[in-house]
Amino acid sequence: MKKIQISLSNKDLDYLLKFIKTGKKSGRELERAYVLLALHNKRTYDDISSFYYVSNTTIWRTAKSYLDEGLDKTLKDKERSGQPRKYNEKAEAEIIAIACSKCPKGRKRWTIRLLTEHAKKIKGLEKINRETVRLILKKTNISLG
Repeated sequence: MKKIQISLSNKDLDYLLKFIKTGKKSGRELERAYVLLALHNKRTYDDISSFYYVSNTTIWRTAKSYLDEGLDKTLKDKERSGQPRKYNEKAEAEIIAIACSKCPKGRKRWTIRLLTEHAKKIKGLEKINRETVRLILKKTNISLG
């Protein structure tokens, strides 16, 4: 890993100085901004690393990203795909329909566990768990009482 030194343009320097002083920013965004400013001020990697508590790899990646992609893409986190949904809207609608229906005989109201038991009888929902049922109902603001 070759140590990269950068020199910010006046426009980028002004933007970064305004960026760190105004608005809500994530810790990572501020960290990257401070690293870029320190590199611009000709600080060594060791100085930056010890002062901002970041690794040399983080400093190098920030500098490389600035040179390759520009300031905006360097400061912002890249999109993450996340885990795909396990159950589609149809499955969620079935659970909501059960929750809105009349509760079983001998019961006063639906419970999350009872809903889960009934949902597991539906094809495609055999492996659904209690927490998933709870989260689906939470999104819809349904009261089981």
